[in-house]
Amino acid sequence: METAKRLEWNAEITAVREDRDQEAFARLFSHFAPRVKAFLMKSGSSPEFAEECTQEVMATIWRKAHMFDGSKASVSTWIFTIARNRKIDMIRKQRRPEPEDLPWGPEEEPSQTDALIIEEETERLGKAIAELPEKQRKLIERAYFGELSHSEIAEETGLPLGTIKSRIRLALERLRHSMS
Repeated sequence: METAKRLEWNAEITAVREDRDQEAFARLFSHFAPRVKAFLMKSGSSPEFAEECTQEVMATIWRKAHMFDGSKASVSTWIFTIARNRKIDMIRKQRRPEPEDLPWGPEEEPSQTDALIIEEETERLGKAIAELPEKQRKLIERAYFGELSHSEIAEETGLPLGTIKSRIRLALERLRHSMS
């Protein structure tokens, strides 16, 4: 029975991926959306947060159906992994200060010496980033200048999350070494 269900969900996600089949997506949605919401609520999320996160998860499934690989995971594992990652991303975004929480008003101008030091450090950092291997440099740029989470970078590039984290960690080590 379980194998039959697994094959059924694989067929549904394949129909979404290949034909943009809205009926197949509706069946996926009606089965998985309540389960994803319950999963999120059991992990401590409020009903409102769980609902919003579930909607984002289901939209991601529609947009990213082409990324599903049945040889790596079942449809349910893939969907619940997306849910876990989306929850983490949403929590991180909630913790970023909103513009109204940031201090406003005139800030003290840095001294001329401080301004020169900042300029020199910025130039050194720019050179150090430019000297990184291309794969590491692109990930650093996406993570720090593009303000993308590791999960968002993984979704965007199709690379495994572990690879993203390893390359960024190695790049930061190189930058630390270059800047010391």
